Amino acid sequence: MKRSILVGCLTWLLVQPLAAQAAGSTDLQLVGQGKMSWLFFDLYEAQFYSADGRYQEARYPQALTLRYLRDIKQPDLIKATLSEWQRLNIAWSPAWQQQLAQLWPSVKKGDALSVKVDSNGRSHFYLNKQPLGEIADADFGPAFLAIWLSDNSQNPTLTRQLKGY
Repeated sequence: MKRSILVGCLTWLLVQPLAAQAAGSTDLQLVGQGKMSWLFFDLYEAQFYSADGRYQEARYPQALTLRYLRDIKQPDLIKATLSEWQRLNIAWSPAWQQQLAQLWPSVKKGDALSVKVDSNGRSHFYLNKQPLGEIADADFGPAFLAIWLSDNSQNPTLTRQLKGY
Protein backbone atom coordinates (compact mmCIF):
# COMPACT_ATOMS: atom_id res chain seq x y z
CA MET A 1 0.00 0.00 0.00
CA LYS A 2 2.73 2.49 1.00
CA ARG A 3 4.71 1.58 -2.09
CA SER A 4 1.76 2.31 -4.42
CA ILE A 5 1.21 5.69 -2.75
CA LEU A 6 4.91 6.50 -3.16
CA VAL A 7 4.86 5.44 -6.82
CA GLY A 8 1.72 7.55 -7.38
CA CYS A 9 3.32 10.61 -5.78
CA LEU A 10 6.53 10.21 -7.78
CA THR A 11 4.57 9.77 -10.99
CA TRP A 12 2.56 12.92 -10.25
CA LEU A 13 5.75 14.91 -9.58
CA LEU A 14 7.23 13.76 -12.88
CA VAL A 15 4.08 14.20 -14.97
CA GLN A 16 3.03 17.67 -13.75
CA PRO A 17 5.93 19.61 -15.34
CA LEU A 18 5.61 17.60 -18.57
CA ALA A 19 1.87 18.18 -18.71
CA ALA A 20 2.27 21.93 -18.25
CA GLN A 21 4.94 22.00 -20.96
CA ALA A 22 2.50 20.32 -23.32
CA ALA A 23 0.24 23.33 -22.86
CA GLY A 24 3.03 25.64 -23.94
CA SER A 25 3.96 26.76 -20.47
CA THR A 26 5.68 25.50 -17.35
CA ASP A 27 3.92 28.00 -15.08
CA LEU A 28 0.51 26.32 -15.10
CA GLN A 29 -0.94 23.42 -13.12
CA LEU A 30 -3.29 20.69 -14.30
CA VAL A 31 -6.91 21.33 -13.26
CA GLY A 32 -8.58 18.35 -14.93
CA GLN A 33 -8.62 16.01 -17.89
CA GLY A 34 -10.94 13.76 -19.84
CA LYS A 35 -11.68 12.15 -23.20
CA MET A 36 -13.99 13.29 -25.99
CA SER A 37 -15.72 10.57 -27.96
CA TRP A 38 -18.38 10.78 -30.65
CA LEU A 39 -20.52 7.72 -31.24
CA PHE A 40 -17.95 4.90 -31.14
CA PHE A 41 -14.94 7.05 -32.03
CA ASP A 42 -12.46 8.49 -29.55
CA LEU A 43 -11.53 11.95 -30.85
CA TYR A 44 -9.10 13.40 -28.32
CA GLU A 45 -7.93 13.55 -24.75
CA ALA A 46 -8.20 17.02 -23.20
CA GLN A 47 -6.29 18.64 -20.35
CA PHE A 48 -7.07 22.02 -18.81
CA TYR A 49 -4.56 24.13 -16.84
CA SER A 50 -4.62 27.25 -14.67
CA ALA A 51 -2.13 29.20 -12.59
CA ASP A 52 -3.25 27.64 -9.29
CA GLY A 53 -4.68 24.32 -10.46
CA ARG A 54 -8.30 25.44 -9.97
CA TYR A 55 -10.90 26.48 -12.51
CA GLN A 56 -11.87 30.13 -12.21
CA GLU A 57 -13.80 31.60 -15.11
CA ALA A 58 -12.06 34.51 -16.85
CA ARG A 59 -8.97 34.27 -14.64
CA TYR A 60 -5.94 33.96 -16.88
CA PRO A 61 -3.54 32.48 -17.74
CA GLN A 62 -5.35 29.30 -18.71
CA ALA A 63 -4.44 26.59 -21.18
CA LEU A 64 -6.09 23.68 -22.93
CA THR A 65 -4.33 20.78 -24.64
CA LEU A 66 -6.06 18.35 -26.98
CA ARG A 67 -4.12 15.15 -27.78
CA TYR A 68 -5.78 13.72 -30.87
CA LEU A 69 -6.65 10.05 -31.07
CA ARG A 70 -7.30 10.12 -34.81
CA ASP A 71 -6.30 12.15 -37.87
CA ILE A 72 -8.42 15.26 -38.48
CA LYS A 73 -8.02 17.62 -41.41
CA GLN A 74 -7.61 21.33 -40.73
CA PRO A 75 -10.85 22.41 -42.46
CA ASP A 76 -12.77 19.94 -40.27
CA LEU A 77 -11.17 21.39 -37.10
CA ILE A 78 -12.20 24.90 -38.13
CA LYS A 79 -15.69 23.79 -39.17
CA ALA A 80 -16.21 22.09 -35.79
CA THR A 81 -15.03 25.24 -33.97
CA LEU A 82 -17.41 27.49 -35.90
CA SER A 83 -20.25 25.02 -35.45
CA GLU A 84 -19.75 25.00 -31.68
CA TRP A 85 -19.65 28.81 -31.51
CA GLN A 86 -22.94 28.90 -33.41
CA ARG A 87 -24.47 26.20 -31.20
CA LEU A 88 -23.37 28.10 -28.06
CA ASN A 89 -24.63 31.39 -29.55
CA ILE A 90 -21.17 32.95 -29.24
CA ALA A 91 -20.57 36.01 -31.38
CA TRP A 92 -17.37 35.42 -33.32
CA SER A 93 -15.34 37.46 -35.72
CA PRO A 94 -14.80 36.26 -39.31
CA ALA A 95 -11.18 37.32 -38.79
CA TRP A 96 -10.83 34.49 -36.27
CA GLN A 97 -11.72 31.93 -38.93
CA GLN A 98 -9.06 33.37 -41.23
CA GLN A 99 -6.48 33.43 -38.44
CA LEU A 100 -7.21 29.83 -37.45
CA ALA A 101 -6.85 28.79 -41.10
CA GLN A 102 -3.39 30.37 -41.11
CA LEU A 103 -2.32 28.91 -37.75
CA TRP A 104 -3.74 25.40 -37.56
CA PRO A 105 -2.45 22.44 -39.53
CA SER A 106 -4.25 19.14 -39.98
CA VAL A 107 -3.58 16.91 -36.99
CA LYS A 108 -2.50 13.31 -36.90
CA LYS A 109 -3.16 10.67 -34.27
CA GLY A 110 -0.89 11.50 -31.31
CA ASP A 111 -0.54 15.22 -32.08
CA ALA A 112 -1.13 17.66 -29.23
CA LEU A 113 -2.71 21.01 -30.13
CA SER A 114 -2.56 23.49 -27.25
CA VAL A 115 -3.76 27.00 -26.59
CA LYS A 116 -2.59 29.22 -23.75
CA VAL A 117 -4.56 32.37 -23.06
CA ASP A 118 -2.16 34.70 -21.27
CA SER A 119 -2.95 37.35 -18.68
CA ASN A 120 -3.10 39.98 -21.46
CA GLY A 121 -5.78 38.03 -23.35
CA ARG A 122 -3.56 36.81 -26.20
CA SER A 123 -4.13 33.20 -27.31
CA HIS A 124 -0.92 31.32 -28.13
CA PHE A 125 -1.20 28.08 -30.12
CA TYR A 126 1.25 25.17 -30.07
CA LEU A 127 1.46 21.89 -31.95
CA ASN A 128 3.49 19.25 -30.13
CA LYS A 129 5.03 22.00 -27.96
CA GLN A 130 6.15 24.01 -31.02
CA PRO A 131 4.69 27.53 -31.39
CA LEU A 132 2.22 28.01 -34.23
CA GLY A 133 1.39 31.66 -33.58
CA GLU A 134 -1.12 33.74 -31.68
CA ILE A 135 -4.44 35.52 -31.90
CA ALA A 136 -4.19 38.86 -30.12
CA ASP A 137 -7.94 39.61 -29.90
CA ALA A 138 -8.78 39.34 -26.17
CA ASP A 139 -12.32 38.14 -27.02
CA PHE A 140 -11.04 35.08 -28.85
CA GLY A 141 -9.61 33.12 -25.88
CA PRO A 142 -12.78 33.07 -23.76
CA ALA A 143 -14.88 32.22 -26.83
CA PHE A 144 -12.56 29.38 -27.79
CA LEU A 145 -12.31 27.90 -24.29
CA ALA A 146 -16.10 28.13 -23.91
CA ILE A 147 -16.39 25.24 -26.35
CA TRP A 148 -15.09 22.98 -23.56
CA LEU A 149 -15.80 24.97 -20.39
CA SER A 150 -19.25 26.55 -20.82
CA ASP A 151 -22.14 25.20 -18.78
CA ASN A 152 -23.94 24.17 -21.96
CA SER A 153 -20.96 22.53 -23.68
CA GLN A 154 -21.59 19.61 -25.99
CA ASN A 155 -20.09 17.18 -23.45
CA PRO A 156 -21.03 18.18 -19.86
CA THR A 157 -19.13 15.22 -18.40
CA LEU A 158 -15.91 16.35 -20.08
CA THR A 159 -16.54 19.93 -18.94
CA ARG A 160 -16.85 18.80 -15.32
CA GLN A 161 -13.70 16.71 -15.64
CA LEU A 162 -11.73 19.62 -17.12
CA LYS A 163 -12.93 21.95 -14.36
CA GLY A 164 -11.85 19.40 -11.76
CA TYR A 165 -15.39 18.73 -10.45
